[in-house]
Amino acid sequence: MNRGDLYRVYKGSAHDPKRFRVFVVISRQVLVDSRFSTVICAPVYSSYDGLSTQIKAGVDEGLKHESSIHCDELVSIPNALLTHYVGSLPFEKMQELDEALRIAVGLD
Repeated sequence: MNRGDLYRVYKGSAHDPKRFRVFVVISRQVLVDSRFSTVICAPVYSSYDGLSTQIKAGVDEGLKHESSIHCDELVSIPNALLTHYVGSLPFEKMQELDEALRIAVGLD
């Protein structure tokens, strides 16, 4: 598992109407590689509102259709649930993700 990998997760959230949701691993790699049992992830939705905290993603990243990563809705997910690998973000998307995360948490 690597930072920037996308996984399809069953019942991503108790409040999510979908049975499955794709999430992007955003935890730093040292945490992903550690003994901790969870990682921080951002959900992927089919909607895109043009917010600075949303990153477009699509078939190039392994998704079925154009979608967006929502960095304002971070969640901690057990590693054991991240089993259905979908794809990975390329370097350019990772740079966009880093900027969206900085904005989402209010860092300069």
